[in-house]
Amino acid sequence: MTGEVLFLSHRIPFPPDRGDKIRSHHILKHIAPHAPVHVATFADDEHDLAEEPALAELAASHCLVERTKPLALAGAEAIVARKPVSLTAFRSARLAHYVARLIATRPIATIYVFSGQMGQYVPAGYSGRVVTDFVDVDSAKFEAYAAEGSGPRAWIDAREGRLLAAEEARLAVRSKVSLLVSEAEAELFRARLPLGVSADVRAMGNGIDTAFFDPAAVSAEPAMLETAGPRLIFTGQMDYAPNIAAAERAIGAILPRVRERFADATFHVVGRNPPASLRARHGQGGAYVWGRVADIRTWIKTADLALVPLSIGRGVQNKVLEAMAMERAVVLSGEAATGIAAADGRDFRVGRDDAALADAVCALLSSPERAQDIGRAARRYILTAANWDAQLRDLPAMLGLAEGAARNAA
Repeated sequence: MTGEVLFLSHRIPFPPDRGDKIRSHHILKHIAPHAPVHVATFADDEHDLAEEPALAELAASHCLVERTKPLALAGAEAIVARKPVSLTAFRSARLAHYVARLIATRPIATIYVFSGQMGQYVPAGYSGRVVTDFVDVDSAKFEAYAAEGSGPRAWIDAREGRLLAAEEARLAVRSKVSLLVSEAEAELFRARLPLGVSADVRAMGNGIDTAFFDPAAVSAEPAMLETAGPRLIFTGQMDYAPNIAAAERAIGAILPRVRERFADATFHVVGRNPPASLRARHGQGGAYVWGRVADIRTWIKTADLALVPLSIGRGVQNKVLEAMAMERAVVLSGEAATGIAAADGRDFRVGRDDAALADAVCALLSSPERAQDIGRAARRYILTAANWDAQLRDLPAMLGLAEGAARNAA
């Protein structure tokens, strides 16, 4: 390949401090040495906008658009256009103009679409290679929301799931390769394609920066040390519905069971934008809700265990991989373990329901040596099976970059 790459991402890949941004960040860094990369992306807030210099340093050119469209307006536009809200929420005339101008003036040989809602920016007449990284099956997630909900919200989620499924199938046909974060997610994606639709669907997992997520690299978090122990932690983007539900489940159903045996046990929710319903729990019944923090590693290091009781889990949970890399024993639901080829009982502990999760937590708190053994095994697993170089080794060839690199080296 002698051309250039257009990287479409629904969020700026800087800083790598949440699940989707971690993946897009490392993929972008992996592509950049092979070819000039132009980035079209969105900023959610002032913290994202502050990362523009880092993006400019890596990208050959970029277009960063602050996403300010209210969700209600995006919903109204979606109903009129008969499109998923996920698409109208990320529709920008400025970004579309940048893409059109770039393709008209630069030798864009490959478009990398990160997250399905960005597929709308691939021009109908574009003749180059398209690789779409769906990450996980968003349509299935909304269907799960609809099944668990009721009333107008359930109708909205069911509509979103149905329309997103059609968009996913369209993009899969349009793309040379469609990527999902795990083989389980890829198999689900294949099974949901309409009868007769053929697409090259592959798994490309997430990795962890093991030099960064190293317990020896940081000290304990003073604010967390001031709370009682033993300490359990849950990390993530806390305006994300599955994370909110998991935190509420831990606080309402699992922590009380643990405190029956360990009266001083505390549960710490760490991550940006927790809703008022969670913030109100701070300091009550052993629960602490901290919001955005400067360095998530110090908080994970200070915890005795990570507790991840997700009920809806799509793809691979970075929060689990990060805790494992930091040598913390992780107690998690089956949904949170999906896509991680680690061994239950050796690398983490899986619980099938609230009682089993609480029992697993108590068993490890009762045996700190066992918890340490699982933590060490978890980091060994990450070092050998979940580093970024291993996960992305096939990416250049998928993008047609390996051929170009070989010709340039010759």
